[in-house]
Amino acid sequence: MANTYIQIYIQFVFAVQGRQNLIHPTKRELLQKYIAGIIKNNNQKLLSIYANPNHVHLLMGFNSLNFKIPDLVRDIKSNSSKFINEENWFDGKFNWQEGYGAFSYSKSQIDKVINYINNQEEHHKKKSFKEEYLELLNKFEIQYDEKYLFEFYDN
Repeated sequence: MANTYIQIYIQFVFAVQGRQNLIHPTKRELLQKYIAGIIKNNNQKLLSIYANPNHVHLLMGFNSLNFKIPDLVRDIKSNSSKFINEENWFDGKFNWQEGYGAFSYSKSQIDKVINYINNQEEHHKKKSFKEEYLELLNKFEIQYDEKYLFEFYDN
C-alpha cells in the first residue's frame, strides 16, 4: 500500500528439544549463518543472533506486514532442523521444542538488545535459561501456564 511505512523489532527465543546441549560451539556460526539465510530469503532483516548450546536468541527487524510471525518461525525452526539432520551433526534426530517466545522492542532499545544477544555466553555464566526466559515473560507481563513452558533442566 502506498505511503505505508513499518519498522517492528522482535526478539525470538526458542529451545532445543529436551534442552540438550546439541549445538556444539564449532557449529554455532554455521547454524547462525543458515538461519540468517532463511530470514533474508523471507525478506526480513536479522539484527543479531546467538545460538547457545540449547537455545537460540535472534533479533529481527520487520519492515512490512506481508508476513506471519508463526509461519516465519516455523520456517526457521523446520529448515534449520532439516539442515542439522542432513549434515549429521550427531547420532539421532535433532528437533526444536514446540513453541517460542517473541518480544517486541522500540528503536531506542535495539543496541541494548543486540548487546544482550551478542553476550549470551557471558550472560549464561550467571543466569540459567529458565531464569532468563521467565524473566522475559514477566518483564513483558505475559501470562503463562508453567505446564506449557519449555522443558527446563537445572544446569
